[in-house]
Order: sequence, then C-alpha cells, then structure tokens
Amino acid sequence: QVNTASLANGGPKYTVNDFIMRATVLAADAVPEVNASFQGDAILQHGEIHLSVAVAIQEGLVTPVIRSAQTKSIKELAAELKDLAGRAKDKKLTPDEMQGGTLTISNLGAFGIGHFDAIINPPQAAILAIGTISKQPVVNAAGQIVPGQRMWVGMSCDHRVIDGAVGARFLSELKRFLETPLL
Repeated sequence: QVNTASLANGGPKYTVNDFIMRATVLAADAVPEVNASFQGDAILQHGEIHLSVAVAIQEGLVTPVIRSAQTKSIKELAAELKDLAGRAKDKKLTPDEMQGGTLTISNLGAFGIGHFDAIINPPQAAILAIGTISKQPVVNAAGQIVPGQRMWVGMSCDHRVIDGAVGARFLSELKRFLETPLL
C-alpha cells in the first residue's frame, strides 16, 4: 500500500529493509532503554538513535551509521542507506561514517538465510538479526489455514544493559510496527 501510494505520487519504491529500519527506529524511540551502552561501571542512555546497518562488501561486512535516525522519515532513511551502501561498496566511507552507532541491524534475508545469531558491536548493547521472508501456513482470524509471509527476527542483547523484559518490550513494538507498516 505504501509503495503504491509512493509510486503514484512520484516517490521511491521502498524495500523491506527500509521498513525494518523505520520500524526499528520507532521501536527504539518507544523503548529507549535499548538505545544505551555499558560504559565502565555505568549505563549510558543515548539521546539520539544512531542506526548502524550491516552492508555486505567483497571483504565482508561493514556497518555504516545513519545519524539521528529518529529525526528521519522512511524516505530519508532509505536514501541515506542507499548512499552509504554505495560508497561502502566503492570503499569511499570515512571512518567517522562507520563509528558511533547505538543500535545495529544485520539483515541476511537477501542471502536466503532463515535465521542466525548476530554478534553485538561493542559498545552497543543490542543488534537485530533479520532473516528471509518465507511463505508458511498460518491460521487467519476465521480459523482457516492460509498461506502467509513470515520473517524471523532475533535480538542479541548485552544483559548488563538490556534484560529480557526490556528486550521483549522492544521486540513487541518492532513487531507492531512491522505488521502495520502504515504506522
């Protein structure tokens, strides 16, 4: 629905990853405890969401950072990631563009990976692992088994900062935003 409206108005076509980025930012804004890091003997709560997104390049993965992601629309997030990813592949990112992230997304869905465990990028306290979208049987509201699309999402947390209850609240918000993209 969003892509139909966007294209009809001369806008861009969004990818699933664009929705994931925006939903992650909205969920982190709703549960700000995930946007924190462990600093020595204290927890540092970050005032802004600097979203790191893993990008595959020939040498492996890099994680360019979208600064102040909470101030950006889905259109702005998509455009910024496209620019950063292009420059990453051309080896034109500056060190500053790959540092200072407060939360990371690693999406291996495009590689057909169903699920995986992502490793936290210190000093961050959380990373999301996004798997591929697959068609699976689901039960609808009428109790019928119908084809549905499912995507596995995992979250690794530094438990010095984010306990299971906070992680669950964040994932619940993320799920709500992903299942209702118009939000």
